[in-house]
Amino acid sequence: MITTLPLASPSSRHAARSASDLLREWRLRRRMSQLDLACEAEISTRHLSFLETGRSQPSREMLLRLAERLDIPLRERNALLMAGGFAPLFPERALDDPALQAARAAIEQILTGHEPFPALAIDRHWNLVSANRVIALLLTGVAPELLAAPVNVMRLSLHPQGLAPRIVNFPEWRRHMLDRLRQQIALSADPVLIDLMKELQSYPEPAGAGAGSDAHPASPYAAVAVPFQLATDRGTLSFFSTTTIFGTPVDITLSELAMECFFPANAETSAALRAMLPD
Repeated sequence: MITTLPLASPSSRHAARSASDLLREWRLRRRMSQLDLACEAEISTRHLSFLETGRSQPSREMLLRLAERLDIPLRERNALLMAGGFAPLFPERALDDPALQAARAAIEQILTGHEPFPALAIDRHWNLVSANRVIALLLTGVAPELLAAPVNVMRLSLHPQGLAPRIVNFPEWRRHMLDRLRQQIALSADPVLIDLMKELQSYPEPAGAGAGSDAHPASPYAAVAVPFQLATDRGTLSFFSTTTIFGTPVDITLSELAMECFFPANAETSAALRAMLPD
């Protein structure tokens, strides 16, 4: 069942920023020169320079064109528009809004249809939005406070009182998860994710985490993708995962949702999961 989380209030860090400052900040974050961006947006470098220094005031259409070329997240496009004196364009609805009924149904269909394998949906801060029945079966031994809403999936995975002690290839999995988080931070500059990164990096490695992982036989799938190997009372379960997002969303909530589906990396994992959740 979909769990609707409270929506974050609009970012206040842009309140005193001008559109010109934000444009330059995003261009530098994307490691683009003025020439690169000007060519992408089909404007002159002189015009772009004037926009970034505040000598020219961008139109609403120009801000949206540049935001598209810079791949700025929808939430931050609204902030850019407001900094330029324009009304925000992209709505942000709660998941229980009637307008998102079809999207909610799609999420449930994907998660439920993936059983008996685990699948979950997360928001932009890695907070759990929804999960199928298999996820709960894998959370044995997790500290109750880590399961209190909103459940943060990154924290749940890497905290010493979370899944970390049972992740057979913990050092490898930790690097993979932190790399994903770094990529998100590079794309979004989200201060909540930056704080989350600092928190995760501060965790001590749990006793026994990844114990013997160097000697543990590598998953055959390891040559293709980083596996997730979890010790359970049914043996070590090995997974690879896929991430699904909504294509071309114009709603902020949908643009920030992702569904993570885990697939068995071997026949033993598939058989164990089918036994845990029989038809």
